[in-house]
Amino acid sequence: MSYITTNDGTRIFYKDWGDKHAQPFVFSHGWPLSADAWDGQMLYLLQQGYRVIAHDRRGHGRSDQPATGNDMDTWADDLADVLNQLDVKNAIMVGHSTGGGEVARYIGRHGTARVTKAVLVGAVPPIMISTGQWPNGLPLDVFDGIRKNVFDNRSNFYRELAIPFFGFNREGVEVNEGLRQSFWLQGLAGGILAQYASIHEFSAVDYTADLKKIDVPTLVIHGDDDQIVPIGHAGQLTATIVPNATLKVYKGAPHGLASTHQDTLNADLLAFAKS
Repeated sequence: MSYITTNDGTRIFYKDWGDKHAQPFVFSHGWPLSADAWDGQMLYLLQQGYRVIAHDRRGHGRSDQPATGNDMDTWADDLADVLNQLDVKNAIMVGHSTGGGEVARYIGRHGTARVTKAVLVGAVPPIMISTGQWPNGLPLDVFDGIRKNVFDNRSNFYRELAIPFFGFNREGVEVNEGLRQSFWLQGLAGGILAQYASIHEFSAVDYTADLKKIDVPTLVIHGDDDQIVPIGHAGQLTATIVPNATLKVYKGAPHGLASTHQDTLNADLLAFAKS
């Protein structure tokens, strides 16, 4: 397996497929998942001639599980280490959910010298909880409940969370056990320490300043039936904050639309890359 080593000695697992001279897509995964969450996009875009790169966030998947650095600033710096060590240029950065916060924070801290476009899919920015600036978010006790579930029995919690994540609780939608098991397996591959810490990072960290620094064309994609990151306090706001953003709403799509709407998302990523 392939790893880069960060400045503090943490090993970050990554996939890097395709011609090194081709334009790269760089993917940041959601919580509590890993780079494998992007398999459907990576395989498709590889077949279209692109280079595709995805990493497991520190504490997740196959990456190391250190006791330190489990915060978005460090995760963004880890992503910078990946891009720098692989000498990635002209990247199209794609972030889902917490990974959307990672893309925003990466650009906020490291700029767009290596980035040509950005895509935020069901992403958590600007912030999930209610604040004075953004008052219509979710109450803090929602996330305290997530913390308790992760602490008490994350295995069962992840198994149950997959149901609303993919919209399997909606009328007429059949449960796809393969997707549910994949979500559960990816979640348990990571460590409880980083996954517990992530709850604060995806709920209470304000990414507004980072979004304002995104100076490349940005595509914001969000499902209007997202039960995990509601569109009204996320994608719709983000599209008004990022200077050069376009919002594309997937009607009826859940949070896990990269899987449930795989072909649609793949086509939109390809079209955006070519635009």
